[in-house]
Amino acid sequence: MKAVSWNVNGLRSCMGKGFMDFFRDSGADIFCVQETKLQRGEIRLDLSGYFEYWNDAEKKGYSGTAVFTKRRPLSVTYGIGGDSEGRVITLEYEGFFLVNVYVPNSGEELKRLEYRLEWDRSLREHVTALDKKKPVIACGDFNVAHTEADIKNAAPNRTHAGFTDEERESFTKLLEAGFTDTFRELYPAARDKYTYWTYMFKARERNAGWRIDYFLVSSRIKDKVADSLIYSGVYGSDHCPVGLVIEI
Repeated sequence: MKAVSWNVNGLRSCMGKGFMDFFRDSGADIFCVQETKLQRGEIRLDLSGYFEYWNDAEKKGYSGTAVFTKRRPLSVTYGIGGDSEGRVITLEYEGFFLVNVYVPNSGEELKRLEYRLEWDRSLREHVTALDKKKPVIACGDFNVAHTEADIKNAAPNRTHAGFTDEERESFTKLLEAGFTDTFRELYPAARDKYTYWTYMFKARERNAGWRIDYFLVSSRIKDKVADSLIYSGVYGSDHCPVGLVIEI
């Protein structure tokens, strides 16, 4: 099975920048999208052969997730806790759960850090509960560069959203709860491999990026992962897509 995840930073905008070309060429059985920034009826997509599931934020033009899948799920649930921002979609299949995630950003001056950490706890509880039933594949924008190997400029970003000690420790707790970062598992020595670049300062041209988009799997199925991909050459957003090839 091949799965792809992409924070498109506005699906309508990304549609004008090659989204459908990549979608068709990706060969994905399951294609997860974060930050759709629209309501489902506001856009038309040619998704022939795919079932589609949307979780829109109550606030228009904000957040939102979607999953397009060739595999019809047994069940679909939306959100975690009192989430009104459309940040999670969970699909249940016969042999696994697929969780599409868009983790909140801690914001300027870390004004949303406490909310973010509480949200992380809710997500950790959600996926660990699922993991007790069957293996989990969790993908999306986790809004954290886990280690210094996952960010171009570590030192100046230690107090910035996405690289604080608190956020990184929270991600560590998620992994310690029984999950594996598939890219780092397969490519432990990889450097300068990023999935997000700010639009400012010609960051993408300089490859001054962050790896904040992940495919995690229940650690007991990590040996089934054939590859974990970063499509750094695909544009259309300030994030690039990531992918997973797994025998499941």
